[in-house]
Amino acid sequence: MPGQAPPRLPEILPPAPPSEPPRQPDQPPQSPSRPPTDGQSPIRRFGGLLIAAVLLLAKFGKAALLLVTKGKFLVTAGSMLVSIAAYALIWGWKFGAVFVGLLFIHEIGHVIQLKREGVKASAPMFIPFLGAFVAMKELPKDAGAEARVGLAGPVLGTIGCLIPLALWLATGNDFWQAATFIGFFLNLFNLLPVLPLDGGRAMAALSPWIWGIGFVLFIGVAVLYPNPIIFLIVLLGGMETWRRWKQRKTPEAQEYNRVARGTRIAVAVVYLGLVVALGVGLELTHLERTLDDV
Repeated sequence: MPGQAPPRLPEILPPAPPSEPPRQPDQPPQSPSRPPTDGQSPIRRFGGLLIAAVLLLAKFGKAALLLVTKGKFLVTAGSMLVSIAAYALIWGWKFGAVFVGLLFIHEIGHVIQLKREGVKASAPMFIPFLGAFVAMKELPKDAGAEARVGLAGPVLGTIGCLIPLALWLATGNDFWQAATFIGFFLNLFNLLPVLPLDGGRAMAALSPWIWGIGFVLFIGVAVLYPNPIIFLIVLLGGMETWRRWKQRKTPEAQEYNRVARGTRIAVAVVYLGLVVALGVGLELTHLERTLDDV
């Protein structure tokens, strides 16, 4: 109890048990064991990635608040919950929550740039197993603005991938490695130069000819890897590409596609930079296991 003097130890203490087994004379003395520090070093080294990602996303938090103040949040949140529940039936709630969260960050990038371009659009809507989308209620002022809107999603989506990346580097958990890979793949897939994907909208500022090349290549992908989502993109992309191709010589289309050279260069640099960065990220986070094993 406080205030009492400690009891006095006897003058002769029993010998303490040996802390280590006796060694032969020719054996070197063993160094004292140290607690493992494998879990601490990655946190100190890569924890800054998580903080940086959170700060960057917080900077763009006004877009999410805009959804709340305009009453669109409930619609977005409801579709997100439905998507999480759908993915959870197959891959578990943890995967569903992380995947939908990465989709949300990607779509918020579009919302932010649409607001900056003065284009009216809907709130993000999530469709289970098909992803998410933001519907523009009007066209941007020109192809350059459309390209900026298209690239804004993969840009912010790639930044959002820093969150599972930091968690993987800090913990070594295979789940976060797989989540990072999925995030990189999601944003890279959207950069394919096919309408209505983000890459197709970016190509609007470069050359309409790329749409045709990308569409033919995408048909090849649909033949080699048949998938309902790919078939849907081929259908929608074919209709939109054909519509724009027929109208390419109209005065309105020529004015819309008139983009400054500096804008074209900036779009090309951002597009190629994203493709390279995401490709490297896929290679570094590729995991030879399935989600059931994580």
